[in-house]
Amino acid sequence: MAPSAPSINSTMSSRITTPRPSSYRYKSEKRGMTYNIMLVGQSGLGRRTFLNTLCEREVIPPSEAPNPDSANVADPMKFDTYEVNLEEEGTRICLTVIDTPGFGDGLDNTSCFKQLQDYIEAQFDEVLVEESRIKRNRKYRDHRIHVLIYFIAPTGHSLRELDIESIRRLGEYVNIVPVIGRADSLTVDELATFKQNIMRDIEYYKLPVYNFCWDETDGEALKENRDIMDFIPFSVVTCDEVLDNEYGSVRVRRYPWGTIEIDDESQCDFALLRYIMLNSHIADMINYTEDVLYENYRTKKLEVGGFAENDEEAAEDGDDSSENGDAKKAE
Repeated sequence: MAPSAPSINSTMSSRITTPRPSSYRYKSEKRGMTYNIMLVGQSGLGRRTFLNTLCEREVIPPSEAPNPDSANVADPMKFDTYEVNLEEEGTRICLTVIDTPGFGDGLDNTSCFKQLQDYIEAQFDEVLVEESRIKRNRKYRDHRIHVLIYFIAPTGHSLRELDIESIRRLGEYVNIVPVIGRADSLTVDELATFKQNIMRDIEYYKLPVYNFCWDETDGEALKENRDIMDFIPFSVVTCDEVLDNEYGSVRVRRYPWGTIEIDDESQCDFALLRYIMLNSHIADMINYTEDVLYENYRTKKLEVGGFAENDEEAAEDGDDSSENGDAKKAE
């Protein structure tokens, strides 16, 4: 049976599709917005079809059938990067997607946690180094991860230790949006119970998933974001097939008993998730990464390196003094 999602405020899309003149998105409409997404989840949860469906094109081709002789050996995790140029509501998006095949496929996945953390931290370090240069590169490409979409296996029970540890370790560095991969394997009642169990685990273990209500200064947006929070974790069904009917082309996943229209919000949350990721909340994701996550990391990094905030202020005062002295000498 196809999974269903609760009804979201039907006026949400109409209220938040038009960018404000002062917004990050408005200023980036013509020059293109740099946006980086990471996909993390075990093999078999539909990361490939998710990316293809998200971008509405084939970004990752179907993988070859595995060699039966080596099927019992788990491949080490690696990072595959894909770049896609999109246009959403008149805004050009320079999208970079980092896929992580091999994550969680071994018996001991401790190294996966460290690899992911090291990768995300390395992107922060690149920015930190660039900021410290006397002459900065005007064409520098920001590779900081703005969103990590974490795929949860549809077990129907609760979060596994792998999920808990992954979210706990990475939530400090990246916006984590949990989704239930292959949600069509659960009935409507099973899906609703599974979502409740996941949210109970998130609250019990205090897991740092992305909070859509982090900015409380905008009252209207706050109400909309609270509605969105009711959908977490998002139930995802993806497909590679498009059917033509009397109403036009629809993207569907076909089964022996019928089909699921993945863009129908009554059947799964994919359409809402795509709208959030590539339209309404893209600026929020970028701003939170730059203004909160990166700044927290930068502060800790400089303090550990002996460059606390007081030392930086003292250095700035010293620079000002030397500049004033040079000015006096010139006079």
